Amino acid sequence: MGIDLPLVWAVIILFSVMMYVVMDGFDLGIGILFPFFRTKEDRDVMMNTVAPVWDGNETWLVMGGAGLFVAFPLAYAVVLSAFYLPLVLMLVGLVFRGVAFEFRFKAREHRRWIWDRAFAGGSYAATFFQGVTLGGFLEGVPVRDGAYAGSPFAWLAPFPLFVGLGLVATYALLGGTWLVIKTEGPLHRRMRAVSRILAWVLLAFIAAVSLWTPLSQPAVAERWFSLPNLFWFAPVPVLVVLVTLYLQRELHSPGTHALPFVLTLALVFLGYSGLGISLWPNVIPPDISIWEAAGPPQALGFTLVGALLIIPMILGYTALGYWVFRGKVRAGEGYHG
Repeated sequence: MGIDLPLVWAVIILFSVMMYVVMDGFDLGIGILFPFFRTKEDRDVMMNTVAPVWDGNETWLVMGGAGLFVAFPLAYAVVLSAFYLPLVLMLVGLVFRGVAFEFRFKAREHRRWIWDRAFAGGSYAATFFQGVTLGGFLEGVPVRDGAYAGSPFAWLAPFPLFVGLGLVATYALLGGTWLVIKTEGPLHRRMRAVSRILAWVLLAFIAAVSLWTPLSQPAVAERWFSLPNLFWFAPVPVLVVLVTLYLQRELHSPGTHALPFVLTLALVFLGYSGLGISLWPNVIPPDISIWEAAGPPQALGFTLVGALLIIPMILGYTALGYWVFRGKVRAGEGYHG
């Protein structure tokens, strides 16, 4: 029996996207929290917690995009056509925050505010338009004769915009709990308080999206609420509530530092799993599967060899980078110093 190459590539792309959300999510979340911390010392510490590793985090975005282009060219063409504007705005946001990382530490005092705003604004834009793209994708992408058949502004609808706000809350919580690990003193205590609020906000967004999606899409409702699927999938929402309650408890406990971030990752994974349950096996909702959109088997097999070599290398240097720069970051110390 041969290898199911479209399935293997779907797993690789899903893994890459999940790694991007995890690795770059808290990075973007720090920028989202930036406007709420006014002192230079706090902002320096916040940026220094990710300054050595932030650019490597975005490798996973490139991996996911390149994998989609290679393995599912139809999906790549349709998705880019449908969400060209929000994806361009997302990239503009990433450019602004990337430039701000370096220029902020070199700017004179009276001009630093420019790069502070570029860092925060770029983080908000990149996150929000990622969420808008996700929301528009969940609503479904019309395809006719192998091409996108909808409006270039179809993403300007209530559900995609709501999902964009939800992703802002998600990344903010990732950033807050990351800073619980990396900071100490008053900044650390304030991050715990902010993260407690954000955890409830995220739970509200998850609940709203979980209700909105099946109510607006009968196929998703059938997937979740028909028997025996209901019994198989019920643990997902139950675990979301339990993990949120556990997270709240740990954020009230001053002795724990890493566990709140791990629990936030668990929430993100559960939300990601829920999306997967709603969409699988469609790579273009509502009805084009990974097998229908897959590229030629020869291309899938040839590029799979390269992917299986590259992914362990990315995981290796990522782990090394985080190991080298482990520990607390204090005022006056860090990558930029």
